[in-house]
Amino acid sequence: MIIYYNVEPLRSKQEIAAFVNYARNGTHGERNALLILIGLNTGLRMSDILNLKVAQVRYQDVVQITEKKTKKRRLILLTRLRPQINHYIEDLPDSEYLFTNRQHHPLSVNAVYKLFQTIARKMNRTDIGTHTLRKTFGYHYYQQTHDIGTLMMIFNHSSEAITKRYIGLSQDVIMRQMAGFSLGIEGASGEKENNQKDWLVPRVAGLTSLFGMALFIIDCSF
Repeated sequence: MIIYYNVEPLRSKQEIAAFVNYARNGTHGERNALLILIGLNTGLRMSDILNLKVAQVRYQDVVQITEKKTKKRRLILLTRLRPQINHYIEDLPDSEYLFTNRQHHPLSVNAVYKLFQTIARKMNRTDIGTHTLRKTFGYHYYQQTHDIGTLMMIFNHSSEAITKRYIGLSQDVIMRQMAGFSLGIEGASGEKENNQKDWLVPRVAGLTSLFGMALFIIDCSF
């Protein structure tokens, strides 16, 4: 059975700042904030972030990883995060995973999901999941560069349409177009307006259902 997730990127700087701050001000704040910052600035899948070890990030800013899902090699750049990384790993041994629990076992994707759900409730959001960081990276990378080709390569996607849908651009386009769309509203009054409403209700409901289905994204497929 296919499970659909309506997971969206954080589209504004204010949303990103709030997300990071909620993580930083909670339990294991420094760990959680750094995990989020790495996700936001590299676009890695959560499973690959949690697979990082201290030694990988201590001595170099350009880190080569092998993606767990695709088995492909990828380089990530951590230069801008060097101050935060150095402070966090100062007393950690090279052999340890970068993000661990109290028993020094690597964090699980499920544990991160629960953390993100706690933050989502504080932000009154129902569309945040473990792919939110990856989608947010892609959304803002595209907004700043409009380079969909490079983003496709980073995400290992097979088409521009898949990448645009994944990072939420398709939904943005639909919502912008629908914002100025109306039928039977201007210039209608009285019985004529009521008749138009009666005629439109079942059809608009059908359109809403179709658009709702179209906007769902399979979060676990990318």
